[in-house]
Amino acid sequence: MNVRKWLLLLISLVFVLSSCGPATQTEPAAPEEGAPPTTAEEPAEPVTLRVGWAGSPDSLNPGVATLMEAYTIFELVYQTLYNLELDGSYTLELAESANVSEDGLVWTFKIRQDAKWHDGQPVTAQDVAFTYNYYTVHEDFPYMPAYTTYFESVEATDDATLVIKLTEAIPNMESQTVFMYILPEHIWKDHDADAFEFENLEMIGSGPFKMQEYKQSEYVHLVANQDYDGTQPKIDAVIFQTFENQDALVQAIKTGQVDMITEMPNTALASLQDAENVQVVTGAPLSADVADIIINQTAPENCPTEEEGGICSGHPALRDVTVRQALAHATDKQKLIDVVLLGLGDPGLTLIPRQLGTFFNSELDDFAYDTALANQMLEEAGYLDSNGDSVREDPEGKALTFRLNYPSDSTTAPREAELLSEMWKEIGITVEIQPLDGDTLTAICCPAFDYDIMLWGWGCDPDPGFQLSIYLGSEIPSGLNETGYFNATYDELYAQQATELDPEKRREIIWEMQRMTLEDVVYIIPWYGQAAQAFRTDRFQGWITDQPKVALEDTSSLLVVEPVP
Repeated sequence: MNVRKWLLLLISLVFVLSSCGPATQTEPAAPEEGAPPTTAEEPAEPVTLRVGWAGSPDSLNPGVATLMEAYTIFELVYQTLYNLELDGSYTLELAESANVSEDGLVWTFKIRQDAKWHDGQPVTAQDVAFTYNYYTVHEDFPYMPAYTTYFESVEATDDATLVIKLTEAIPNMESQTVFMYILPEHIWKDHDADAFEFENLEMIGSGPFKMQEYKQSEYVHLVANQDYDGTQPKIDAVIFQTFENQDALVQAIKTGQVDMITEMPNTALASLQDAENVQVVTGAPLSADVADIIINQTAPENCPTEEEGGICSGHPALRDVTVRQALAHATDKQKLIDVVLLGLGDPGLTLIPRQLGTFFNSELDDFAYDTALANQMLEEAGYLDSNGDSVREDPEGKALTFRLNYPSDSTTAPREAELLSEMWKEIGITVEIQPLDGDTLTAICCPAFDYDIMLWGWGCDPDPGFQLSIYLGSEIPSGLNETGYFNATYDELYAQQATELDPEKRREIIWEMQRMTLEDVVYIIPWYGQAAQAFRTDRFQGWITDQPKVALEDTSSLLVVEPVP
């Protein structure tokens, strides 16, 4: 998923669900002689699964949200046209059929007639058409408009029929729709002017769970949707509870305060593996976590206007590809993985991870860790230490001292920043480390470009189209392009792959795009992370742990887990 992996520092809360109301009682008949005594049936307690995490949704508005916590809730509350399965395939969800014209320009979907919104109203093709058009016209939404780039028109010809006309045939229609959550028109039509500010607290969807109660930075309480037209959850409710930090999460799973945690410090793995009634799952997920060292290389001519929020205070030396390549040569990725992740990761290469299979350019060679070569490159490019203070200056005399920011709630970034500082010092580059809360980090990022270097990360879509769009020059003003990178040839290649229907030709184009961005050092990708999650075995069973996508909190597990008898 194309969502940010940093988490906000939040407050913990513990609360207990109230039980169901008592059943009506009648006078029982006298038992027959010798028969066991009978008792009135006790009302059942709701079966509630408790999930612990160190974050919280940044918004319940699908058009606005960027954090993985928000997308987890969306997956449970909303439906989409297509669903991404654990094996990487796509199946129809809200639609019962899809037909494509011979030229690939017209897609006709039949919407399921048994689908209902949580308030009881039917889901119609008009709702889907409204949603897609809504995402398209609100260009200030961070992600959604990117998925409708080639949508010429979307209309409902009747209550059950949706017709999407494309400007050009595209190879990835399924992946373009898999995260465009369908919204009820009868609610959202009144929130056109305030689309970005609409909090959507009631969160009326058509998915397997309904919103019961939400308190920002505290908890999300969902209950099973009894009218859901798909597989019914085997639990009555799920509570996503925010904890102050990952250490608190570890304690909560050990004590049974929660049934599952979505994250943990790698240092806790050993203790959790030995904990009673706790099982730990590790492995590379289907959608890899991609760690980023983001380098601000925004040229003055590409800086967003003041009205667009542009500041563009990045160090000018970072616009020099030689400096960026020297930084790459001075970054010991394996040491970062061994120290920061305790070995639970693989060296990164490009924003397209190995988990995307054939789309990953396996023929690329990374920048070898070589401080001597990095020093030589800087020396030859005129970045000298003229005053003997062990810090190089650019040809204009400005010291190569870069601001290094990262999310303050991250458990990995502090140590990563320290190690990078030590590594880059060896080539005469210093950094000023400053952690920032999520809101502040977002504010200085993009399209403000008021930073030098940031540590952040991306999740990954199942199709590389979205990840590739992050480098587009046209996305600098929107902030989706968070480095300010501009390469006209790259932009042309992006347009080619977006409409290339031949899989092999599209792969070749994508491979070339990866080669360009690696050589230009748009990002330094230190690692592809492995998932580490834990769940208890004493209250629930049926967790999905044998699939390449290790994401216990998504619908894949929450729809199938059941109470232990």
